[in-house]
Formats: sequence, C-alpha cells, structure tokens
Amino acid sequence: MLRDRIEEVEARILEAACRAGRRREEIALVAVTKTFPAAAIAAAYALGLRDFGENYVQEFEAKAPSDPLPGARFHLIGHLQGNKSNRAVELFDVIQTVDSVRLARRLNDAPCRRAQPLEVLIEVKLTEEPAKSGAEPERVPALAAALAAFPNLHLTGLMTMPPWSDDPETSRPYFRRLRALAARLGLPQLSMGMSQDFEVAIEEGATIVRVGTALFGAREP
Repeated sequence: MLRDRIEEVEARILEAACRAGRRREEIALVAVTKTFPAAAIAAAYALGLRDFGENYVQEFEAKAPSDPLPGARFHLIGHLQGNKSNRAVELFDVIQTVDSVRLARRLNDAPCRRAQPLEVLIEVKLTEEPAKSGAEPERVPALAAALAAFPNLHLTGLMTMPPWSDDPETSRPYFRRLRALAARLGLPQLSMGMSQDFEVAIEEGATIVRVGTALFGAREP
C-alpha cells in the first residue's frame, strides 16, 4: 500500500537525518511520479505528500491536476528541451535541470509571468556517462553568475544524478563533490539521492531527495 511505503520512506529519511545530526524538516521529499497516472499524484497528495517530480513536459501536461492542489509543488527533474521551456514555466513550480545560459534565458523570457521568480537549480554532470545531462562542474560558477542576472529566475541550488548502482556507497563521492561545489557558490539547496541511495545523500547534505520506486513500486519498462 502507498501509505505503508510512505511511512517506510519517512522512517528511512528520519533515521538518516538523525545519523547526520540533522532535522527531518531540512529535507524535502519529492515523490517522482513519472510514468505513473494522475491518480498516483492524487493518492499521494491525499496522504500528505506535497512535492512531485516529473521528467517530461509532455507527459505531465497530459496528467497535470485540473483542479488546484493547495500547497502542492511540481518539479521538473528531467532534461528540458529549449522548445518546451515556455510550457514548462506554466506547468512547474521548480525546474531542477537548468544546464546552460541559453536555456535559462528561454525560461526567463517565457511569456508566462509569475508573482514570484521561478525557482531553478543547476544540473551538474559529475560523470562521464554520455546519457547524463548537466553542466560540467567547471562551468557551474559562470552559469550561476549568469543566472543571477535574470530577474524572472531564482537560483537556489544544484542537482545531480550519479551513475546507478546497487551499492549506495558508490554515490557518496558524487554527493560530496556536489556539496562542496554548492558551498563554494553559497547555494543552500542540494537535490541528490533517489530510491537506492537517498539515505547516503542525506548523510552528505541533501536538502531534496527524489524518490519514485520506493514509493510507487517498479515502473514498467
């Protein structure tokens, strides 16, 4: 049951936070609902979850709640194509995968205007895997400085995705690198850690963990 899975994930988050000498309130749980139907969002919301992550603009557009969900925040956590930027600004409250000045400019200049600047994170590529997106670490300081000049964007932190592994300890060095980079830039938010390694991410300073399988079960291929 979803309720049981949420309770289990919450217990794991709390235990990891305690090991790291941190408070549970410092960590946001983003429920990753990609490939799951709109009913999964509604069920998770009814059970108290408020942050939801999606990978694709087009997929979320088809299942975005038609009625407002008070307090809910929707995060884009997948690679964003520039031609989808206008719609992304309309649909999402947070875009975690900004990786270039060009994309940032498109988001900043989108016709949709908000009462507050759109929250964004820079996706950092810390692995050589060709399938991974993100800005190279050496480019991040200049990108962060450029983002500061866009009035309709608010940069709050960094995001990364290490190589997948059954052993969560293999992710630790990547999380440490992201934390060090964020500290140098004075950015408070660290989005890192998924179902298989979010406890290690919390121990290394994650403020946002992105959890899908541990909450909703395995996705179909």
